[in-house]
Amino acid sequence: MNKERYNQIINEVYENYVKQNDDTVGRCDLWTLKKEEFINNCKIDSEFSETWGLKIEERELSLEERHQLALPIWKEKYGPLADMMVPTNVDNTPFKIPTKLITLTYKDTIIESYDR
Repeated sequence: MNKERYNQIINEVYENYVKQNDDTVGRCDLWTLKKEEFINNCKIDSEFSETWGLKIEERELSLEERHQLALPIWKEKYGPLADMMVPTNVDNTPFKIPTKLITLTYKDTIIESYDR
């Protein structure tokens, strides 16, 4: 659900950007950022981000945070043995435990999602 809503917001803000940019520039695609460039600018340029009301922050998860995400998966798979797994086991399992947290803020909405 979070990833779906995340994508909806990105699409909505980007469409607003393209529409306003087209109105201003007169449909000159040379001046319109591609969607990926727009997203990257929102991540790295706070002034640009504020202009469009979209803040995207990414950070690497600590080993302890990754361990906390892994525990429910391990408990489902390994039962009581999961409690013996130490944080360093996070990278030694076949499960794709997320490595970063992405926080999107738009208007009054804050969405957190995990990614590898």
